[in-house]
Amino acid sequence: MSSLYGRSKEYTRSRKAQSDSPPSSPSPTAKTLRHERLSRLEAATNPTSSESYGDRAASRASAYSRRENRLSALSSRAEEESNRDYKKLYESALAENQKLKSKLKEAQLELTEIKTKLEKAAQQKQEKTSDRSSMLEMEKREKRALERKLSEMEEEMKILTELKSDNQRLKDENGALIRVISKLSK
Repeated sequence: MSSLYGRSKEYTRSRKAQSDSPPSSPSPTAKTLRHERLSRLEAATNPTSSESYGDRAASRASAYSRRENRLSALSSRAEEESNRDYKKLYESALAENQKLKSKLKEAQLELTEIKTKLEKAAQQKQEKTSDRSSMLEMEKREKRALERKLSEMEEEMKILTELKSDNQRLKDENGALIRVISKLSK
């Protein structure tokens, strides 16, 4: 009787351990295995069976071990699926990171190109302004030189007009003197 008590105690322990595992949806193979197990259990509990008590206990123990094996296989499958899911997530995240890195590199290259264009434009603008300032300086010098020449020419014109008027006056005086001399000589 004590051996019977020990086995039933093991039975409750294994049932508790099985009930602690998370429930999962039964697959078709699990359903058929459950059906087989139920039929074996019915045969084992049937008092009219010709099997001996030891055979029934052995079949029960093997049924429990098969069930534990199936549950461990299911849990390992679930772990593999979860690992696969993590692996897929990791791979997709890695692929997305690679895409983002390539986009970042493209954006950085574009940024450097734009910076060089801006620097060139600023340099050209500075050259233009320096060219303009040098051109303006040259134009100012030329303008001053032209103004000086103009003022010198204006002075020469004044002198020239004075000389013309002096020359005309001298001509008139010379003509008057010639007339006076011609009248005196007659």
